[in-house]
Amino acid sequence: MYKSLVKDIELFLKAAILLLSVFSIHNPAYGETLTSSGIQADYVLVEKSLKLLTLFNNERPIKTYDVALGRNPKGPKLMEGDLRTPEGRYIIDSRNPDSKYHLALHISYPNDIDLQITGIAGVSPGGNIMIHGTGEEYAWMGSFHDVVDWTDGCIAVTNEEIEEIWQLVPDGTRIEILP
Repeated sequence: MYKSLVKDIELFLKAAILLLSVFSIHNPAYGETLTSSGIQADYVLVEKSLKLLTLFNNERPIKTYDVALGRNPKGPKLMEGDLRTPEGRYIIDSRNPDSKYHLALHISYPNDIDLQITGIAGVSPGGNIMIHGTGEEYAWMGSFHDVVDWTDGCIAVTNEEIEEIWQLVPDGTRIEILP
């Protein structure tokens, strides 16, 4: 009975530590917004299977967003026009303030691995992969923007969310896109 109690306590403590780490997302001081707090992301994680984009600072999550992906979301991008969102490690390397989709952060796809794969296959890898808003055309979807995957391979959030991400994610930030 004593061993069972110890195991239950250990399990409880592990669960408590896990919950504390998950919910220890930065909480700006009263009256401060995340963007005015001066915090910037140093890493972006996109989990395609969960349809989530999470911003990190010093290995701690600071904000998570629901996303829409390419219309053919399963598997890595294999070639131009396949409507898939790439998978791999990239950099946010530029931004477009005049995007058709409100604002857009450019992802450095294709990387060397993508170029090798498409080179062997003899196809174009495509490019112009972005994190962007919904623009005027899809703004009516609001927070339902992620119910259907509708992009050509980009990662979409709401217009309000891309405004926040735009301020939190500087050029040069690492981004990893997982299956």
